[in-house]
Amino acid sequence: MATPHIAAEPGQIAPLVLMPGDPKRAARIAAEHLEGAELVSDVRGIGCWTGTWQGTPMSVMASGMGVPSVSIYATELFRFYGVQRIVRVGTCGGMSDKVAVGDTIVATAAHTNASLSTLFVPGISLSWTASYPLLRGAMDAAATLTDATVHTGPVYCSDHFYFANPDIIGGLAKYGTLGVEMESAGLYACAAAEGGEALTVLTVSDHLFDGSQDMTSEQRETLYANSVRIAAAALLA
Repeated sequence: MATPHIAAEPGQIAPLVLMPGDPKRAARIAAEHLEGAELVSDVRGIGCWTGTWQGTPMSVMASGMGVPSVSIYATELFRFYGVQRIVRVGTCGGMSDKVAVGDTIVATAAHTNASLSTLFVPGISLSWTASYPLLRGAMDAAATLTDATVHTGPVYCSDHFYFANPDIIGGLAKYGTLGVEMESAGLYACAAAEGGEALTVLTVSDHLFDGSQDMTSEQRETLYANSVRIAAAALLA
């Protein structure tokens, strides 16, 4: 049965899902990394492809940008399509002097200024964290890569791309936040609400404090091979 945002039939989406934000990146990942990938949904231009990765059924679906968008797709995948694990494969801006453009970040948690942290339990601002089995699988995979610099730690999920309060950014960086993006808190919250598992693996595409090596838009769409390898290994772990 299709949902308002996904046209796939039951069984057409695998229990394991890679989820980039950009629909073009989703199409490229499906074409380059999945065997026998077939388009099973394309509502509003948000494609979902299903094939296999190393013989295991796996889907790739875009989330769009921001917490509201990823929350729609993640909820429908977990609730209506039997998806068990979603790993976001995206980009972020570096916030720490420990990370550089081109590095990979595995997000253990997602701080956020989005209202969803206060929606679920009255009077409490919930913390959103990755699923440990996926996190462990990602780090086991990262340990085998000799051509990648991989960091683990929290990221900041901002609800406004152009709102960069120096006090907020500086404070988060001081307490170990590695990067800023816009979807992880929504994904982690939906996984917690729906009984699924979720993780985010990010490529650092630019840096808030040093813009000299920022990636171009084209590079952001293509330079993510390490993140995909780590994310897929986590899904299979």
